[in-house]
Amino acid sequence: MAGRVVIAGGSGFLGRTLAGWYAGQGREVVVLSRGAGSVRGARVVGWDGKTLGPWVRELEGSGVLVNLAGRSVNCRYHARNRKSIMNSRLHSVRVLGAALRACDSPPALWLQSSTATIYKHTYGPAWGESGETGATAEAKDAFSIEVARAWEAALDAEEVPGVRRVKLRTAIVFGREPGGVYSVVRRLVRFGLGGAMAGGKQWVSWIHAEDFCRALDWIEMISDAEGVYNLASPNPVTNSEQMTATRAALGMPIGLTAARWMLELGAVFPMRTETELIIKSRRVVAERLLDEGFIFRYPEFRGAMMQLEGKVSCDEAQSA
Repeated sequence: MAGRVVIAGGSGFLGRTLAGWYAGQGREVVVLSRGAGSVRGARVVGWDGKTLGPWVRELEGSGVLVNLAGRSVNCRYHARNRKSIMNSRLHSVRVLGAALRACDSPPALWLQSSTATIYKHTYGPAWGESGETGATAEAKDAFSIEVARAWEAALDAEEVPGVRRVKLRTAIVFGREPGGVYSVVRRLVRFGLGGAMAGGKQWVSWIHAEDFCRALDWIEMISDAEGVYNLASPNPVTNSEQMTATRAALGMPIGLTAARWMLELGAVFPMRTETELIIKSRRVVAERLLDEGFIFRYPEFRGAMMQLEGKVSCDEAQSA
């Protein structure tokens, strides 16, 4: 693999994770950002996520474009936030498509962020890439499904000659960079709040940050890779199992449980978020990656948590 990597919307948790990964491989990394001062391992170039500008030059002759742009969904879904969440995703896809068509030598691959949340809430078998998508009243996920479908449809509309487009239906990524879910869960556990939530039977699909980065490398190496890829560990866990494993990694023997009504109340104040992020049962696996021969370094959640806490090596995590 060679060539410049351009990460649009790369100033957040995932962008910083990827920038460090690519820079560690000796690749030139450019982050397109609305206002980030610096990103380790990358050169930051300003853009507004919706209009063409001097930043388009960074795509010329580059090797791969990764689009992570989009307002965080960790907020209350009132009208203003809904509009911002949707528009930030659709505008970035459309302007990147226009930018690529303006290039004489665009990157060969466009990796477009999506979400594993697009799959239907389930307690049954895990969904692969051909799994059923759609909203479920129990999960309160109608808006999230609307966003996910519109996001992917926007990419479908941006055909660029010679550029392969891949939709990354990504599960929760656990890594050490600030701003990720791992830091939030870790803080809850350390404060003694690491028990099962809303009964704890809902499934959690996840992926270690290193496997997330390795999966993008894998897709780049496959010359005809296009379409949908799930980025998720082969072993989803229940919320109860997730919290038990995290407590074990942190050496916390107990954690208070939280009933659904407590989560509903806490989501309004002080957390200012939506309970869907916790109560939806997301059971998704990376069927396509596994069929192609990709090997996860961190296939088990307990091993991944122990590795993130620095208590085991990669080899130990695989056998945990």
